[in-house]
Amino acid sequence: MDVRRRMVSTPAVGVAHRQAPRALQAGDALPLPIRHTNLIFSALFAASLAYLMRRWRGKIRSSIPFHVVDLTEILAIFGLVASLIYLLSFFGIAFVQSIVSSTDEDEDFLVGPSAAPAPAPAPCGLLGSADTVSEKMPQEDEEIVAAVVAGKIPSYVLETRLGDCRRAAGLRREAVRRITGRQIEGLPLDGFDYASILGQCCELPVGYVQLPVGIAGPLLLDGQRFYVPMATTEGCLVASTNRGCKAIAESGGATSVVLRDAMTRAPVARFPTARRAAELKAFLEEPANFDTLSVVFNRSSRFGRLQGVQCAMAGRNIYMRFSCSTGDAMGMNMISKGVQNVLDYLQDDFPDMDVISISGNFCADKKPAAVNWIEGRGKSVVCEAVIKEEIVKKVLKTNVQSLVELNVIKNLAGSAVAGALGGFNAHASNIVSAIFIATGQDPAQNVESSQCITMLEAVNDGKDLHISVTMPSIEVGTVGGGTQLASQSACLDLLGVKGANRESPGSNARLLATVVAGGVLAGELSLLSALAAGQLVKSHMKYNRSSRDMSKAASLRA
Repeated sequence: MDVRRRMVSTPAVGVAHRQAPRALQAGDALPLPIRHTNLIFSALFAASLAYLMRRWRGKIRSSIPFHVVDLTEILAIFGLVASLIYLLSFFGIAFVQSIVSSTDEDEDFLVGPSAAPAPAPAPCGLLGSADTVSEKMPQEDEEIVAAVVAGKIPSYVLETRLGDCRRAAGLRREAVRRITGRQIEGLPLDGFDYASILGQCCELPVGYVQLPVGIAGPLLLDGQRFYVPMATTEGCLVASTNRGCKAIAESGGATSVVLRDAMTRAPVARFPTARRAAELKAFLEEPANFDTLSVVFNRSSRFGRLQGVQCAMAGRNIYMRFSCSTGDAMGMNMISKGVQNVLDYLQDDFPDMDVISISGNFCADKKPAAVNWIEGRGKSVVCEAVIKEEIVKKVLKTNVQSLVELNVIKNLAGSAVAGALGGFNAHASNIVSAIFIATGQDPAQNVESSQCITMLEAVNDGKDLHISVTMPSIEVGTVGGGTQLASQSACLDLLGVKGANRESPGSNARLLATVVAGGVLAGELSLLSALAAGQLVKSHMKYNRSSRDMSKAASLRA
Protein backbone atom coordinates (compact mmCIF):
# COMPACT_ATOMS: atom_id res chain seq x y z
CA MET A 1 0.00 0.00 0.00
CA ASP A 2 2.82 2.44 0.80
CA VAL A 3 4.44 1.94 -2.59
CA ARG A 4 1.22 2.60 -4.47
CA ARG A 5 0.41 5.58 -2.33
CA ARG A 6 3.77 7.11 -3.18
CA MET A 7 3.09 6.47 -6.83
CA VAL A 8 -0.14 8.44 -6.86
CA SER A 9 1.49 11.30 -5.01
CA THR A 10 3.97 11.83 -7.81
CA PRO A 11 3.25 14.27 -10.66
CA ALA A 12 0.55 13.13 -13.08
CA VAL A 13 1.46 10.58 -15.73
CA GLY A 14 2.58 12.16 -18.96
CA VAL A 15 3.33 15.64 -17.59
CA ALA A 16 6.26 17.09 -19.52
CA HIS A 17 9.36 17.83 -17.42
CA ARG A 18 11.09 21.03 -18.40
CA GLN A 19 14.57 21.97 -17.35
CA ALA A 20 14.93 24.92 -14.98
CA PRO A 21 17.86 26.53 -13.23
CA ARG A 22 18.85 24.27 -10.41
CA ALA A 23 17.82 25.46 -6.98
CA LEU A 24 19.27 24.34 -3.68
CA GLN A 25 18.11 20.77 -3.07
CA ALA A 26 17.68 18.82 0.12
CA GLY A 27 20.85 16.95 0.94
CA ASP A 28 23.17 19.44 -0.74
CA ALA A 29 26.18 20.32 1.40
CA LEU A 30 26.07 23.95 2.53
CA PRO A 31 29.17 26.07 3.15
CA LEU A 32 29.99 26.36 6.86
CA PRO A 33 29.19 30.11 7.25
CA ILE A 34 25.80 29.61 5.62
CA ARG A 35 25.00 26.72 7.91
CA HIS A 36 25.91 28.83 10.97
CA THR A 37 23.75 31.70 9.73
CA ASN A 38 20.84 29.35 9.12
CA LEU A 39 21.16 27.98 12.67
CA ILE A 40 21.25 31.49 14.15
CA PHE A 41 18.15 32.67 12.33
CA SER A 42 16.33 29.42 13.03
CA ALA A 43 17.07 29.76 16.75
CA LEU A 44 16.03 33.44 16.66
CA PHE A 45 12.74 32.52 14.99
CA ALA A 46 11.97 29.79 17.55
CA ALA A 47 12.94 31.91 20.53
CA SER A 48 10.99 34.97 19.37
CA LEU A 49 7.89 32.92 18.64
CA ALA A 50 8.04 31.11 21.99
CA TYR A 51 8.51 34.39 23.90
CA LEU A 52 5.62 36.14 22.11
CA MET A 53 3.28 33.18 22.60
CA ARG A 54 4.05 33.16 26.33
CA ARG A 55 3.54 36.94 26.61
CA TRP A 56 0.27 36.91 24.65
CA ARG A 57 -1.09 34.06 26.75
CA GLY A 58 -0.34 36.11 29.85
CA LYS A 59 -2.14 39.12 28.36
CA ILE A 60 -5.22 37.00 27.70
CA ARG A 61 -5.29 35.85 31.30
CA SER A 62 -4.74 39.41 32.60
CA SER A 63 -7.12 41.06 30.09
CA ILE A 64 -4.31 43.29 28.79
CA PRO A 65 -4.86 44.60 25.18
CA PHE A 66 -2.56 43.05 22.57
CA HIS A 67 -1.54 46.41 21.13
CA VAL A 68 0.06 47.42 24.42
CA VAL A 69 3.65 46.24 24.00
CA ASP A 70 6.93 46.89 25.76
CA LEU A 71 10.46 47.10 24.40
CA THR A 72 11.20 43.37 24.74
CA GLU A 73 8.05 42.49 22.81
CA ILE A 74 8.98 44.95 20.04
CA LEU A 75 12.42 43.35 19.78
CA ALA A 76 10.87 39.88 19.74
CA ILE A 77 8.45 40.88 16.94
CA PHE A 78 11.31 42.39 14.96
CA GLY A 79 13.41 39.23 15.43
CA LEU A 80 10.48 37.02 14.39
CA VAL A 81 9.82 38.97 11.17
CA ALA A 82 13.51 39.27 10.26
CA SER A 83 14.21 35.58 10.77
CA LEU A 84 11.04 34.61 8.87
CA ILE A 85 12.04 36.77 5.90
CA TYR A 86 15.52 35.30 5.84
CA LEU A 87 14.35 31.68 6.08
CA LEU A 88 11.72 32.14 3.37
CA SER A 89 14.17 33.86 1.05
CA PHE A 90 16.72 31.08 1.51
CA PHE A 91 14.61 27.92 1.60
CA GLY A 92 11.66 29.18 -0.43
CA ILE A 93 13.47 29.23 -3.78
CA ALA A 94 12.73 25.60 -4.61
CA PHE A 95 9.12 26.04 -3.51
CA VAL A 96 8.63 29.05 -5.76
CA GLN A 97 10.22 27.22 -8.68
CA SER A 98 7.92 24.25 -8.13
CA ILE A 99 4.90 26.60 -8.29
CA VAL A 100 6.19 28.14 -11.52
CA SER A 101 6.90 24.79 -13.16
CA SER A 102 3.47 23.45 -12.18
CA THR A 103 1.83 26.14 -14.30
CA ASP A 104 3.92 25.47 -17.41
CA GLU A 105 1.02 23.71 -19.12
CA ASP A 106 -1.24 26.71 -18.54
CA GLU A 107 1.43 29.04 -19.87
CA ASP A 108 1.11 27.24 -23.21
CA PHE A 109 -2.25 28.99 -23.53
CA LEU A 110 -0.67 32.41 -23.18
CA VAL A 111 2.04 32.16 -25.80
CA GLY A 112 1.39 34.91 -28.33
CA PRO A 113 2.76 35.54 -31.79
CA SER A 114 5.28 37.98 -30.36
CA ALA A 115 7.03 35.26 -28.37
CA ALA A 116 10.74 35.08 -29.18
CA PRO A 117 11.65 32.11 -31.39
CA ALA A 118 13.83 29.38 -29.96
CA PRO A 119 17.51 29.85 -30.78
CA ALA A 120 18.81 27.73 -33.62
CA PRO A 121 20.69 24.62 -32.47
CA ALA A 122 24.46 24.86 -32.63
CA PRO A 123 26.08 22.92 -35.47
CA CYS A 124 27.39 19.52 -34.54
CA GLY A 125 30.99 18.76 -35.36
CA LEU A 126 30.31 15.04 -35.55
CA LEU A 127 28.56 14.73 -38.91
CA GLY A 128 29.48 16.63 -42.04
CA SER A 129 26.00 16.29 -43.58
CA ALA A 130 22.64 14.75 -42.93
CA ASP A 131 23.47 11.28 -44.14
CA THR A 132 27.25 10.92 -44.04
CA VAL A 133 29.62 10.49 -41.12
CA SER A 134 32.85 12.45 -41.15
CA GLU A 135 35.89 10.24 -41.58
CA LYS A 136 37.62 11.50 -38.47
CA MET A 137 35.66 12.69 -35.47
CA PRO A 138 36.95 15.28 -33.03
CA GLN A 139 38.82 13.60 -30.22
CA GLU A 140 36.34 14.72 -27.57
CA ASP A 141 33.38 13.39 -29.59
CA GLU A 142 35.26 10.16 -30.24
CA GLU A 143 35.73 9.62 -26.52
CA ILE A 144 32.08 10.32 -25.81
CA VAL A 145 30.85 7.91 -28.49
CA ALA A 146 33.23 5.22 -27.24
CA ALA A 147 31.95 5.69 -23.70
CA VAL A 148 28.32 5.42 -24.88
CA VAL A 149 29.08 2.26 -26.86
CA ALA A 150 30.88 0.77 -23.83
CA GLY A 151 27.94 1.64 -21.58
CA LYS A 152 29.96 4.02 -19.43
CA ILE A 153 27.84 7.03 -20.34
CA PRO A 154 24.05 6.61 -20.64
CA SER A 155 22.81 7.82 -24.01
CA TYR A 156 19.93 9.74 -22.44
CA VAL A 157 22.23 12.16 -20.57
CA LEU A 158 23.98 13.51 -23.67
CA GLU A 159 21.72 16.55 -24.09
CA THR A 160 22.14 17.56 -20.45
CA ARG A 161 25.89 17.07 -20.31
CA LEU A 162 26.71 18.62 -23.70
CA GLY A 163 24.18 21.43 -23.66
CA ASP A 164 23.78 20.98 -27.44
CA CYS A 165 20.79 18.96 -28.61
CA ARG A 166 21.96 18.72 -32.22
CA ARG A 167 25.38 17.47 -31.22
CA ALA A 168 23.85 14.99 -28.77
CA ALA A 169 21.65 13.53 -31.51
CA GLY A 170 24.67 13.19 -33.79
CA LEU A 171 26.77 11.43 -31.16
CA ARG A 172 23.92 9.09 -30.27
CA ARG A 173 23.42 8.31 -33.95
CA GLU A 174 27.09 7.42 -34.36
CA ALA A 175 26.95 5.21 -31.26
CA VAL A 176 23.92 3.38 -32.68
CA ARG A 177 25.75 2.97 -35.99
CA ARG A 178 28.71 1.34 -34.26
CA ILE A 179 26.60 -0.89 -32.03
CA THR A 180 24.30 -2.14 -34.79
CA GLY A 181 26.62 -1.98 -37.76
CA ARG A 182 23.87 -0.18 -39.72
CA GLN A 183 24.49 3.17 -41.42
CA ILE A 184 20.93 4.61 -41.19
CA GLU A 185 21.83 6.58 -44.31
CA GLY A 186 18.29 7.39 -45.37
CA LEU A 187 17.36 8.95 -42.03
CA PRO A 188 18.12 12.71 -42.09
CA LEU A 189 19.75 14.40 -39.13
CA ASP A 190 20.22 18.06 -40.07
CA GLY A 191 17.37 20.47 -40.62
CA PHE A 192 15.49 19.81 -37.38
CA ASP A 193 15.36 21.77 -34.12
CA TYR A 194 16.09 19.09 -31.53
CA ALA A 195 15.84 21.59 -28.69
CA SER A 196 12.12 21.97 -29.47
CA ILE A 197 11.39 18.36 -28.51
CA LEU A 198 13.59 18.14 -25.41
CA GLY A 199 11.61 16.94 -22.42
CA GLN A 200 8.21 16.77 -24.08
CA CYS A 201 8.02 15.19 -27.54
CA CYS A 202 10.68 12.53 -28.12
CA GLU A 203 13.57 11.09 -26.18
CA LEU A 204 16.90 9.73 -27.49
CA PRO A 205 16.55 11.27 -30.98
CA VAL A 206 18.88 10.20 -33.80
CA GLY A 207 17.12 11.95 -36.69
CA TYR A 208 13.64 12.58 -38.00
CA VAL A 209 11.26 10.95 -40.46
CA GLN A 210 10.03 12.89 -43.48
CA LEU A 211 6.37 12.59 -44.44
CA PRO A 212 4.73 14.25 -47.42
CA VAL A 213 1.85 16.61 -46.61
CA GLY A 214 -0.94 17.07 -49.12
CA ILE A 215 -3.75 19.62 -49.09
CA ALA A 216 -7.40 18.71 -49.59
CA GLY A 217 -9.89 21.47 -50.18
CA PRO A 218 -11.38 23.87 -50.04
CA LEU A 219 -13.62 22.19 -47.48
CA LEU A 220 -16.65 24.44 -47.16
CA LEU A 221 -17.71 23.94 -43.55
CA ASP A 222 -20.05 26.14 -41.53
CA GLY A 223 -19.62 28.95 -44.05
CA GLN A 224 -15.80 28.90 -43.92
CA ARG A 225 -13.31 27.51 -46.39
CA PHE A 226 -10.58 25.26 -45.00
CA TYR A 227 -7.58 23.81 -46.78
CA VAL A 228 -6.96 20.61 -44.88
CA PRO A 229 -3.34 19.38 -44.41
CA MET A 230 -2.94 15.60 -44.53
CA ALA A 231 0.36 13.80 -43.80
CA THR A 232 0.26 10.37 -45.40
CA THR A 233 2.15 7.88 -47.54
CA GLU A 234 -1.00 6.29 -48.97
CA GLY A 235 -1.72 7.10 -52.58
CA CYS A 236 -5.26 8.23 -53.49
CA LEU A 237 -6.10 9.35 -49.95
CA VAL A 238 -5.60 13.09 -50.43
CA ALA A 239 -7.00 12.98 -53.97
CA SER A 240 -10.09 11.11 -52.81
CA THR A 241 -10.68 13.45 -49.87
CA ASN A 242 -10.20 16.39 -52.20
CA ARG A 243 -12.92 15.02 -54.51
CA GLY A 244 -15.26 14.73 -51.54
CA CYS A 245 -14.49 18.33 -50.59
CA LYS A 246 -15.36 19.42 -54.14
CA ALA A 247 -18.71 17.61 -54.05
CA ILE A 248 -19.56 19.16 -50.70
CA ALA A 249 -18.56 22.69 -51.76
CA GLU A 250 -20.53 22.53 -55.02
CA SER A 251 -23.59 21.39 -53.06
CA GLY A 252 -23.53 24.37 -50.69
CA GLY A 253 -21.17 23.13 -47.98
CA ALA A 254 -21.38 21.09 -44.78
CA THR A 255 -22.46 22.02 -41.28
CA SER A 256 -21.24 20.71 -37.94
CA VAL A 257 -22.14 20.79 -34.27
CA VAL A 258 -20.04 19.98 -31.20
CA LEU A 259 -22.25 18.01 -28.83
CA ARG A 260 -19.80 17.73 -25.95
CA ASP A 261 -16.28 18.80 -25.00
CA ALA A 262 -14.79 16.81 -22.12
CA MET A 263 -11.54 14.91 -21.63
CA THR A 264 -11.56 11.99 -19.19
CA ARG A 265 -9.20 10.27 -16.79
CA ALA A 266 -10.17 7.29 -14.63
CA PRO A 267 -7.97 6.26 -11.70
CA VAL A 268 -8.55 2.92 -9.99
CA ALA A 269 -8.45 2.35 -6.24
CA ARG A 270 -8.91 -0.69 -4.04
CA PHE A 271 -10.61 -0.95 -0.64
CA PRO A 272 -10.56 -3.68 2.00
CA THR A 273 -14.19 -4.47 1.16
CA ALA A 274 -16.64 -3.86 -1.68
CA ARG A 275 -18.90 -2.05 0.81
CA ARG A 276 -16.24 0.59 1.42
CA ALA A 277 -15.70 1.00 -2.32
CA ALA A 278 -19.45 1.51 -2.72
CA GLU A 279 -19.36 4.22 -0.04
CA LEU A 280 -16.79 6.18 -2.07
CA LYS A 281 -18.86 5.66 -5.21
CA ALA A 282 -21.91 7.11 -3.46
CA PHE A 283 -19.85 10.04 -2.17
CA LEU A 284 -18.43 10.91 -5.60
CA GLU A 285 -21.76 10.65 -7.38
CA GLU A 286 -23.71 12.61 -4.76
CA PRO A 287 -24.70 15.97 -6.35
CA ALA A 288 -24.26 17.77 -3.04
CA ASN A 289 -20.53 16.93 -3.07
CA PHE A 290 -19.84 18.10 -6.61
CA ASP A 291 -19.06 21.72 -5.70
CA THR A 292 -16.41 20.63 -3.20
CA LEU A 293 -14.85 18.21 -5.66
CA SER A 294 -14.85 20.93 -8.32
CA VAL A 295 -12.96 23.36 -6.08
CA VAL A 296 -10.32 20.73 -5.30
CA PHE A 297 -10.03 19.61 -8.94
CA ASN A 298 -9.95 23.10 -10.49
CA ARG A 299 -6.97 24.19 -8.37
CA SER A 300 -4.67 22.38 -10.79
CA SER A 301 -5.27 24.69 -13.76
CA ARG A 302 -6.85 27.94 -14.90
CA PHE A 303 -8.48 26.12 -17.80
CA GLY A 304 -9.39 22.65 -16.51
CA ARG A 305 -12.94 22.58 -15.12
CA LEU A 306 -14.54 19.46 -13.66
CA GLN A 307 -17.79 18.47 -15.37
CA GLY A 308 -18.67 15.20 -13.69
CA VAL A 309 -17.58 11.91 -12.14
CA GLN A 310 -18.86 8.49 -13.22
CA CYS A 311 -17.93 5.42 -11.17
CA ALA A 312 -17.87 1.69 -11.84
CA MET A 313 -16.95 -1.19 -9.57
CA ALA A 314 -15.34 -4.59 -10.00
CA GLY A 315 -15.42 -6.33 -6.64
CA ARG A 316 -13.62 -4.10 -4.14
CA ASN A 317 -11.98 -2.07 -6.92
CA ILE A 318 -13.52 1.26 -7.88
CA TYR A 319 -12.93 3.06 -11.19
CA MET A 320 -13.58 6.81 -11.11
CA ARG A 321 -14.06 8.41 -14.55
CA PHE A 322 -13.51 12.17 -14.22
CA SER A 323 -14.64 14.44 -17.09
CA CYS A 324 -13.43 18.00 -17.51
CA SER A 325 -13.07 20.80 -20.03
CA THR A 326 -9.46 21.56 -20.97
CA GLY A 327 -9.47 24.76 -23.02
CA ASP A 328 -7.47 24.50 -26.24
CA ALA A 329 -5.24 21.68 -24.96
CA MET A 330 -5.99 18.04 -25.61
CA GLY A 331 -5.78 17.95 -21.84
CA MET A 332 -4.42 14.64 -20.59
CA ASN A 333 -1.78 16.30 -18.41
CA MET A 334 -4.26 18.89 -17.18
CA ILE A 335 -6.92 16.43 -16.09
CA SER A 336 -4.34 14.08 -14.57
CA LYS A 337 -3.17 16.87 -12.25
CA GLY A 338 -6.74 17.67 -11.27
CA VAL A 339 -7.49 14.01 -10.56
CA GLN A 340 -4.35 13.83 -8.42
CA ASN A 341 -5.65 16.72 -6.32
CA VAL A 342 -8.96 14.93 -5.76
CA LEU A 343 -7.26 11.66 -4.83
CA ASP A 344 -5.13 13.46 -2.25
CA TYR A 345 -8.26 15.12 -0.86
CA LEU A 346 -10.20 11.83 -0.70
CA GLN A 347 -7.35 10.10 1.14
CA ASP A 348 -8.14 12.12 4.26
CA ASP A 349 -11.74 10.86 4.47
CA PHE A 350 -10.99 7.43 3.04
CA PRO A 351 -7.62 6.49 4.58
CA ASP A 352 -8.14 2.82 3.65
CA MET A 353 -8.25 3.73 -0.06
CA ASP A 354 -5.31 2.10 -1.87
CA VAL A 355 -4.77 3.94 -5.15
CA ILE A 356 -3.56 1.37 -7.67
CA SER A 357 -3.05 3.63 -10.69
CA ILE A 358 -3.81 7.14 -11.92
CA SER A 359 -5.29 5.41 -14.99
CA GLY A 360 -7.48 2.33 -14.67
CA ASN A 361 -8.44 2.00 -18.38
CA PHE A 362 -12.00 3.18 -17.73
CA CYS A 363 -10.95 6.49 -19.33
CA ALA A 364 -10.40 4.96 -21.96
CA ASP A 365 -7.26 6.27 -23.70
CA LYS A 366 -5.77 4.85 -26.92
CA LYS A 367 -7.93 1.73 -26.85
CA PRO A 368 -11.27 0.89 -28.49
CA ALA A 369 -13.90 1.07 -25.78
CA ALA A 370 -17.67 1.21 -25.64
CA VAL A 371 -17.55 3.87 -22.91
CA ASN A 372 -16.06 6.37 -25.37
CA TRP A 373 -18.50 5.31 -28.09
CA ILE A 374 -21.47 5.86 -25.76
CA GLU A 375 -20.38 8.61 -23.35
CA GLY A 376 -17.89 10.44 -25.57
CA ARG A 377 -14.35 11.62 -24.91
CA GLY A 378 -12.70 14.79 -26.11
CA LYS A 379 -14.96 16.46 -28.66
CA SER A 380 -18.20 14.78 -29.74
CA VAL A 381 -19.02 16.07 -33.23
CA VAL A 382 -21.70 15.54 -35.85
CA CYS A 383 -21.06 16.80 -39.41
CA GLU A 384 -23.58 16.65 -42.25
CA ALA A 385 -24.20 17.77 -45.82
CA VAL A 386 -26.79 17.40 -48.56
CA ILE A 387 -25.19 16.48 -51.89
CA LYS A 388 -27.24 17.45 -54.92
CA GLU A 389 -28.23 14.77 -57.42
CA GLU A 390 -26.37 16.38 -60.29
CA ILE A 391 -23.18 16.57 -58.18
CA VAL A 392 -23.47 12.89 -57.29
CA LYS A 393 -23.60 12.05 -60.96
CA LYS A 394 -21.10 14.62 -62.26
CA VAL A 395 -18.40 14.64 -59.56
CA LEU A 396 -18.86 11.31 -57.78
CA LYS A 397 -19.77 9.30 -60.92
CA THR A 398 -22.55 7.30 -59.26
CA ASN A 399 -26.16 7.70 -58.09
CA VAL A 400 -27.95 8.32 -54.81
CA GLN A 401 -29.71 4.96 -54.56
CA SER A 402 -26.50 2.99 -55.04
CA LEU A 403 -24.73 4.99 -52.31
CA VAL A 404 -27.54 4.53 -49.79
CA GLU A 405 -27.71 0.79 -50.46
CA LEU A 406 -23.94 0.39 -50.24
CA ASN A 407 -23.77 2.21 -46.92
CA VAL A 408 -26.42 -0.03 -45.35
CA ILE A 409 -24.86 -3.27 -46.59
CA LYS A 410 -21.20 -2.31 -46.03
CA ASN A 411 -20.91 0.25 -43.21
CA LEU A 412 -23.88 -0.85 -41.11
CA ALA A 413 -24.60 -4.54 -41.72
CA GLY A 414 -21.03 -5.48 -42.66
CA SER A 415 -19.58 -3.81 -39.58
CA ALA A 416 -22.21 -5.52 -37.41
CA VAL A 417 -21.25 -8.90 -38.86
CA ALA A 418 -17.62 -8.10 -38.03
CA GLY A 419 -18.56 -7.15 -34.46
CA ALA A 420 -17.17 -3.65 -34.95
CA LEU A 421 -16.93 -1.26 -32.01
CA GLY A 422 -17.45 2.26 -33.32
CA GLY A 423 -16.32 1.18 -36.77
CA PHE A 424 -19.50 1.75 -38.77
CA ASN A 425 -17.71 3.68 -41.49
CA ALA A 426 -15.64 3.17 -44.62
CA HIS A 427 -12.24 4.59 -43.62
CA ALA A 428 -12.57 7.37 -41.04
CA SER A 429 -9.21 6.50 -39.47
CA ASN A 430 -7.45 7.27 -42.76
CA ILE A 431 -8.39 10.93 -42.63
CA VAL A 432 -8.10 11.23 -38.85
CA SER A 433 -4.56 9.81 -38.82
CA ALA A 434 -3.41 12.02 -41.71
CA ILE A 435 -4.73 15.22 -40.10
CA PHE A 436 -3.45 14.18 -36.67
CA ILE A 437 0.10 13.68 -37.89
CA ALA A 438 0.08 16.91 -39.89
CA THR A 439 -1.18 19.02 -36.97
CA GLY A 440 0.87 17.52 -34.13
CA GLN A 441 -1.80 15.44 -32.41
CA ASP A 442 -1.09 12.16 -30.62
CA PRO A 443 -1.30 9.55 -33.43
CA ALA A 444 -2.16 6.78 -30.97
CA GLN A 445 -5.39 8.58 -30.07
CA ASN A 446 -6.53 7.85 -33.60
CA VAL A 447 -7.89 4.62 -32.06
CA GLU A 448 -10.81 6.27 -30.28
CA SER A 449 -10.89 9.45 -32.36
CA SER A 450 -11.75 7.42 -35.47
CA GLN A 451 -14.88 5.91 -33.94
CA CYS A 452 -17.54 7.01 -36.40
CA ILE A 453 -20.92 6.02 -37.77
CA THR A 454 -21.62 7.14 -41.34
CA MET A 455 -25.27 7.61 -42.32
CA LEU A 456 -26.63 8.09 -45.87
CA GLU A 457 -30.23 8.84 -46.79
CA ALA A 458 -32.09 9.86 -49.93
CA VAL A 459 -33.88 13.21 -49.41
CA ASN A 460 -35.92 15.69 -51.45
CA ASP A 461 -38.09 12.98 -53.01
CA GLY A 462 -35.12 10.68 -53.37
CA LYS A 463 -33.18 13.00 -55.64
CA ASP A 464 -30.48 14.31 -53.27
CA LEU A 465 -28.19 12.59 -50.78
CA HIS A 466 -27.99 13.42 -47.07
CA ILE A 467 -24.71 12.21 -45.55
CA SER A 468 -23.55 12.57 -41.96
CA VAL A 469 -20.74 11.35 -39.74
CA THR A 470 -21.15 11.10 -35.96
CA MET A 471 -17.84 11.00 -34.10
CA PRO A 472 -18.17 10.91 -30.27
CA SER A 473 -14.51 11.01 -29.26
CA ILE A 474 -12.26 13.28 -31.32
CA GLU A 475 -9.26 14.08 -29.11
CA VAL A 476 -7.40 17.14 -30.37
CA GLY A 477 -5.65 20.24 -29.07
CA THR A 478 -4.00 23.32 -30.53
CA VAL A 479 -1.46 23.87 -27.73
CA GLY A 480 1.03 21.54 -26.08
CA GLY A 481 2.70 18.37 -27.30
CA GLY A 482 3.61 18.22 -30.97
CA THR A 483 1.52 21.25 -31.92
CA GLN A 484 4.45 23.55 -31.10
CA LEU A 485 6.82 21.99 -33.64
CA ALA A 486 7.50 24.16 -36.66
CA SER A 487 5.89 21.97 -39.34
CA GLN A 488 2.86 21.04 -37.28
CA SER A 489 2.42 24.63 -36.12
CA ALA A 490 2.40 25.75 -39.76
CA CYS A 491 -0.38 23.27 -40.58
CA LEU A 492 -2.44 24.54 -37.64
CA ASP A 493 -1.85 28.09 -38.83
CA LEU A 494 -3.10 27.10 -42.29
CA LEU A 495 -6.37 26.06 -40.68
CA GLY A 496 -6.53 29.23 -38.57
CA VAL A 497 -6.42 27.37 -35.26
CA LYS A 498 -2.80 27.79 -34.18
CA GLY A 499 -2.27 28.19 -30.44
CA ALA A 500 -4.86 29.21 -27.86
CA ASN A 501 -7.85 31.41 -28.44
CA ARG A 502 -7.58 34.23 -25.92
CA GLU A 503 -11.11 35.56 -26.38
CA SER A 504 -12.80 32.15 -26.15
CA PRO A 505 -10.56 29.45 -24.61
CA GLY A 506 -11.23 26.08 -26.18
CA SER A 507 -12.77 27.37 -29.42
CA ASN A 508 -9.65 26.66 -31.51
CA ALA A 509 -9.57 23.02 -30.43
CA ARG A 510 -13.31 22.64 -31.06
CA LEU A 511 -12.91 24.16 -34.52
CA LEU A 512 -10.09 21.73 -35.29
CA ALA A 513 -12.34 18.84 -34.22
CA THR A 514 -15.05 19.99 -36.64
CA VAL A 515 -12.47 20.21 -39.45
CA VAL A 516 -11.44 16.62 -38.70
CA ALA A 517 -15.08 15.54 -38.88
CA GLY A 518 -15.55 17.54 -42.09
CA GLY A 519 -12.52 15.84 -43.62
CA VAL A 520 -13.92 12.45 -42.63
CA LEU A 521 -17.24 13.40 -44.23
CA ALA A 522 -15.47 14.21 -47.50
CA GLY A 523 -13.38 11.04 -47.36
CA GLU A 524 -16.38 8.82 -46.65
CA LEU A 525 -18.38 10.38 -49.48
CA SER A 526 -15.61 9.90 -52.03
CA LEU A 527 -14.61 6.34 -51.06
CA LEU A 528 -18.19 5.07 -50.99
CA SER A 529 -18.72 6.63 -54.41
CA ALA A 530 -15.62 4.91 -55.75
CA LEU A 531 -16.85 1.58 -54.38
CA ALA A 532 -20.35 2.06 -55.77
CA ALA A 533 -18.96 2.95 -59.20
CA GLY A 534 -16.35 0.16 -59.17
CA GLN A 535 -13.48 2.65 -59.37
CA LEU A 536 -11.47 1.65 -56.30
CA VAL A 537 -9.04 -0.84 -57.84
CA LYS A 538 -8.57 1.27 -60.95
CA SER A 539 -7.74 4.42 -58.98
CA HIS A 540 -5.32 2.66 -56.65
CA MET A 541 -3.54 1.05 -59.56
CA LYS A 542 -3.14 4.52 -61.03
CA TYR A 543 -2.17 6.53 -57.93
CA ASN A 544 -1.04 4.04 -55.30
CA ARG A 545 1.54 2.19 -57.39
CA SER A 546 4.98 3.59 -58.07
CA SER A 547 5.80 3.62 -61.79
CA ARG A 548 9.40 2.97 -60.82
CA ASP A 549 8.43 -0.18 -58.93
CA MET A 550 6.17 -1.30 -61.77
CA SER A 551 9.01 -0.98 -64.27
CA LYS A 552 11.25 -3.02 -61.99
CA ALA A 553 8.60 -5.68 -61.68
CA ALA A 554 8.21 -5.75 -65.47
CA SER A 555 11.94 -6.21 -65.97
CA LEU A 556 11.99 -9.04 -63.43
CA ARG A 557 9.16 -10.80 -65.20
CA ALA A 558 10.97 -10.41 -68.51
